Amino acid sequence: MVCALGAAVCFGTATVLQAIAARAAARAPESPGSPSGSSGGASGVDAALLLRALREWRYIAGLTLDGVGFVLQIAALRSLPIYTVGAALAASLAVTAVVAAWLLHVRLSGLEWGAVAVVCAGLAMLGLASGEEGDKTGSTALKYAMLGTAVVVLLLGALAGRLPDRGRALALGLGAGFGFGVVEVSVRLIDGLTPSVLFTNPATYALLLGGGAAFLLLTSALQRGSVTTATAGLVIGETIGPAVVGVVWLGDRTREGLAWLAVLGFAVAVAGALALARFGEAPVEVDESESVVP
Repeated sequence: MVCALGAAVCFGTATVLQAIAARAAARAPESPGSPSGSSGGASGVDAALLLRALREWRYIAGLTLDGVGFVLQIAALRSLPIYTVGAALAASLAVTAVVAAWLLHVRLSGLEWGAVAVVCAGLAMLGLASGEEGDKTGSTALKYAMLGTAVVVLLLGALAGRLPDRGRALALGLGAGFGFGVVEVSVRLIDGLTPSVLFTNPATYALLLGGGAAFLLLTSALQRGSVTTATAGLVIGETIGPAVVGVVWLGDRTREGLAWLAVLGFAVAVAGALALARFGEAPVEVDESESVVP
């Protein structure tokens, strides 16, 4: 559980650090040799801004925390039920909210502070109720099913990009959630780290394809739609499906007699995360010195 919570802290803090760096990069003057029209046009991707952000130590620190969080996530998935790790990762939104309130001076409402407390309560219940990870290694069919799901995620992203704005963010967010869910399940389906095992295991390719597709879809969702809607879809997609796979096909269980507490804790933690969905992309504080003077 320590690894799962550590991953949530890393991911949540990284979001805020990267937001600060992106803001600083946006305010920084462009270098003389940079093209003036590099905003990316309709795509919403500013390549020059990304290059400037990479010069910010906070952005590099955020990327480093993302890497550490991923390692902790893998360690957690190798020792805890998927439903526990999924709920803990969704709790990274609570970390983002708290760190944003501290570093970015974002004012949280009473309801949002309550949602942070709800997430913590849900994780506490899960910690008390969760048992050991399932002892089933997963069938070959399940490994190929994860690879197929990763391909479907890519197709979903291509189709979702054509939807109206309102439905696009939710569809892309759900697709990203399914992709990250594929990663969670695939980690459990990789039963060896030697090259001969890794390269012949369909779960390895499912992990790479699902993770890559998830990042692409989430980036597109945050650029081209509502952050709150996209993040809500992400939380739902990356928690419920993998939890079901872990229980039904991989043997994840709870402590004796505490299944009800695990279900309640999972639902409470996810509900609290959904209430904090606007922090899927850390907000930026208002700089009063930049206000427009009539």
